[in-house]
Amino acid sequence: MSDVVIRKQGLSVEEIFHEGGPPQSSPLVRAAAMTVIANPFAGAYEPDIEGFMDDLKPLGISMASRLAEALGGVDKVQGYGKGAIVGGAGEIEHGALWHVPGGYAMREVLGNAMAIVPSTKKVGAPGARLDVPITHINASYVRSHFDAMEIGLNDSPRARELLLVLVMSSGPRIHARVGGLQADAIVGKDGLR
Repeated sequence: MSDVVIRKQGLSVEEIFHEGGPPQSSPLVRAAAMTVIANPFAGAYEPDIEGFMDDLKPLGISMASRLAEALGGVDKVQGYGKGAIVGGAGEIEHGALWHVPGGYAMREVLGNAMAIVPSTKKVGAPGARLDVPITHINASYVRSHFDAMEIGLNDSPRARELLLVLVMSSGPRIHARVGGLQADAIVGKDGLR
């Protein structure tokens, strides 16, 4: 398979103290690690692309480790998500190549994450934005952690590139109050509840 050719990387960290309600003493922290790589399949249909996922695994581990560090360590991470923007000379399936290496990298770095990593992808022009969904790392039905982070880099992805992203968060939405399963009531058997 092809080597992973990185053009640029970015790290975005948000600290949210309030959303119109009372300011909190400790902010919700959301962070995104973004990497722009050459798309080795751009410009032509290639039937056999699955092997490139193995090439992306070290990148996933590197990005997930960087994110956990940005949040203050793995014990601070409560939410996660992933996504990809495919440049115009590619196809949506090229973004799907990030599902396995991105998701498993976060689960490996975090050690005990049980929930499926939510994901999104699209084909977009340079500067396109993507709303990356976030859920609790151990139980997808924890409603307080249903969130998203908008990501993008101003000149990416170019037509023959992929913008790959991982997102982590430190907790629930800053003023979460719509009920449902609470994080302290997680059973932790199936990644759902």
